[in-house]
Amino acid sequence: MQVPASFEYAKATSVDMALALLARHGPEARVVAGGHSLLPMMKLRLAEPEALIDINDVDELSFIRVDGDVLGIGALTRHAELLDSALVGEHFPVLHDAERVIADPVVRNRGTVGGSLCQADPSEDLSAAFAALRAVAVIQGPGGERTVPVREFHTGPYETVVEAGELLTELRVPIRPGGSSAYEKVERRVGDWPLAAAAAALWLDGGRVAEVGIGLTAVRAEHFVAVEAEAVVRGAEPSEEVFREAGRVAAEHCDPGSDQRGPADYKRHLAGELTARALRRAYGRCLG
Repeated sequence: MQVPASFEYAKATSVDMALALLARHGPEARVVAGGHSLLPMMKLRLAEPEALIDINDVDELSFIRVDGDVLGIGALTRHAELLDSALVGEHFPVLHDAERVIADPVVRNRGTVGGSLCQADPSEDLSAAFAALRAVAVIQGPGGERTVPVREFHTGPYETVVEAGELLTELRVPIRPGGSSAYEKVERRVGDWPLAAAAAALWLDGGRVAEVGIGLTAVRAEHFVAVEAEAVVRGAEPSEEVFREAGRVAAEHCDPGSDQRGPADYKRHLAGELTARALRRAYGRCLG
């Protein structure tokens, strides 16, 4: 039987308490909420934190609300809560699309939005969706609060800008008129990690694309973003030709590897096809 190495355990009931516990236990402490990624890694001893700080009772981190022209999502918001939120579906259907294909109901009921982003798995769904939406991460630490664009949040596989002693507290997604979004994913079986997936967000003005976001996951797109494909769409009049060209460029600039889920060439093909599909679907939603 696989068991984790020994560790200390502490439970926080507020952000301030969580930060104090992180400071007390030092850089080898890890925060745990849903635990669906961290605990299996600990059992395999791929992660051996000296202390776990449990934040499940930090209620101030669990919320979904609109503040002016921003949708705020607390880091402790469960996947199921994000999926059930009519507010989220109204403004950003890409998040509902992504949540429907994340794992299974058990994971969605316990796993958290912040935990998914902080785990920084290269095949994680929400990272691509939030990158397409140009969301901003709010990070709190001993020196106060700072914000980082989600497009700069991940520094590599399983690595983020959240430093020792800091805590991701919120995702802020700007709300602007004339837009919609969509997520497309191919997986080997229901609830699996994607072979490839694409998120697209479009904002229209005067019949042209005023702004666009394209996120990719599982295909080694830097920061989960297809910036070259975005350049194809931005300023263009939406059309099948434009969407197909954006897909071609997205496929050309990603760098998937071959593994047990499939060969690199197939994943690259999927990246292009799914980018075009997500753009097409997002545009259709813009039109109502």
